[in-house]
Amino acid sequence: MKLPAIRAKMGDWTYYVSTLTFEQVSRYVSRVDDELHKSESLKELIQRSITDNYKSIEEYILNQEELFFNALILAVYDDYPDWREIEFRYDDFETYSMGVLEFPSKHKIFPVDGQHRVEGIKSALRKKPELASQKITAIFIGHKNDEKGMQRTRRLFSTLNRYAKPVKMDDIIALDEDDSIAIATRELVESFDLFTSDNVTKSKNKAIPENDKQSITSIITLYQCNRELLKLFRAKRKAEEPNAKRDNKKLKEYLKFRPEEKEITLFIEFCSSFWNHFKNSFQAVQQYLEQDKEGRDKPALEFRNRENGGNLLFRPVGLLPTVQAALEIHKRTNVPLNEILQKLDLIDMKLEAVPWRNVLWNPNEKTMIMGTSGLVKLLLLYMYGSGVIRTRELENLKNKYADKINAEQVETVLDTLNSL
Repeated sequence: MKLPAIRAKMGDWTYYVSTLTFEQVSRYVSRVDDELHKSESLKELIQRSITDNYKSIEEYILNQEELFFNALILAVYDDYPDWREIEFRYDDFETYSMGVLEFPSKHKIFPVDGQHRVEGIKSALRKKPELASQKITAIFIGHKNDEKGMQRTRRLFSTLNRYAKPVKMDDIIALDEDDSIAIATRELVESFDLFTSDNVTKSKNKAIPENDKQSITSIITLYQCNRELLKLFRAKRKAEEPNAKRDNKKLKEYLKFRPEEKEITLFIEFCSSFWNHFKNSFQAVQQYLEQDKEGRDKPALEFRNRENGGNLLFRPVGLLPTVQAALEIHKRTNVPLNEILQKLDLIDMKLEAVPWRNVLWNPNEKTMIMGTSGLVKLLLLYMYGSGVIRTRELENLKNKYADKINAEQVETVLDTLNSL
């Protein structure tokens, strides 16, 4: 096997950058076996690290026309390839970094970084042989299969995997062109009056910065709310068109591939409709919008502050469970969402009021209480009435609420809830 390549150096590693066809990856690249550990149990541990994640890579290869991967990092040992450098000149530019890697027949290659991509390529190629000519970038390094060489390669293996970070949520929202939730969220932030301008904080965290008195929520919370809307949207579409040729993928897989433009448009309209009902149903939201439109400074201050906590809807830990509760009530009762939201507006959403005091808001320390979104949803289902909450949920609510208000007996909790 002969490959055109570029030679370079970083630290004490000399490496070669080239490409491999999918067929070459399948034929020449092996799983990690005894290259990192001599111990059978440790070898098994490395093998188990190749999880079923390769199946999603296989599906990506088979279904994504705009297929692209980052480079594989491959270790070569037993017989190192010969480097044949080529003098390259162009005008006054000259380099000897380009050349040909010539692999002897006894060489062995294994992935230091990219094990799942390698397995995904092999699996996809078995199902679709015409992918054989597709090419992926490969970075080749040398490996010695002795104790010192194993230690050196293990260190590189762990470094590459330790510092490989998953794509952050804010980057997905800003850039992903396959994730329909991200697409819809961007559209809302650009064109829906409740979320335009500075009405949604663009921080990298779900929490809203304490000095932000403009935003109604954070972009990550908005994305999470729209994720709940997508679940309902897909369920409704399936019910309306049971015979339609639409995939039945789980949500995680669905988000990896861009739907048809018609479906994206319909989902954006579905989200816009919900948020339109939302802003017209809650008086606090209408007051916030009026102050914002009038150009008042800090329109969110009344609804999110350190004095009394503000309003449930203006806290990420309150907004998401409110959306979840509204959608759950709709699924259980088939009552239109606008009517559900209007009825939820009758509940006192001030954080200093019962039941939010000591559940979401600590009145003594003037701070928010985190990790209670599940309880918030149960409280909203209970206070909505109409027998919406289920028996098991009610028992769960009693226990969780009793713990928060330090009630010693369940009857105390029931009395408190019945007084709401």
